[in-house]
Amino acid sequence: MSVVALRKIVTAIEETMHDGGAPLAVPVRKAAIGGVVRNPYAGRYVEDIAPMMDALKPLAFDLTKRLLATLGVEGKQVDGYGKAVIVGVAGELEHAALWHQPSGWGIREAMGGAKAIVPSTVKVAAAGARIDVPLHHAHAAYVRSHFDTIEFAVPDGPRPEEIVFIVALAIGGRPHPRVGGLRADEIKLWDGQR
Repeated sequence: MSVVALRKIVTAIEETMHDGGAPLAVPVRKAAIGGVVRNPYAGRYVEDIAPMMDALKPLAFDLTKRLLATLGVEGKQVDGYGKAVIVGVAGELEHAALWHQPSGWGIREAMGGAKAIVPSTVKVAAAGARIDVPLHHAHAAYVRSHFDTIEFAVPDGPRPEEIVFIVALAIGGRPHPRVGGLRADEIKLWDGQR
């Protein structure tokens, strides 16, 4: 598998000025982007699906770069990230796992480096299905103020023989965090954890 057949790209953006508390000095911005791709394994069981992983690396990099441009920021300005996959109903859940390694590489590469694991969620569903993409801090997974989600959907996808591969980025954490835990300004180790 050397070519990814991309049908369309969909982008969603949220900007939160406040969430019950005082207006924020800087709005929280979250965005997600999904590439709708033909699933070459749909409708049949294929033992070795791993070759598609290398083909997905450029897609992950491109989607992340597009999302950075949409937000008007550079990778170092991104606080949080996440990823997700919606597999069309002629596919199987394992096809979503194709995104784990290439997306982690592509997102970090496009951002200029980040250490934390990229949180993920996946599902098999019909066109128009919504998915909550998990977000957490890009440099320290234990920064509690950045545990969040962004909802994403493609109205006409995935079709049964398609997969939607999704990247999400955030500038800022939840609007009014106040339940404790590690804060972003307390990151010390820069090891992806604390």
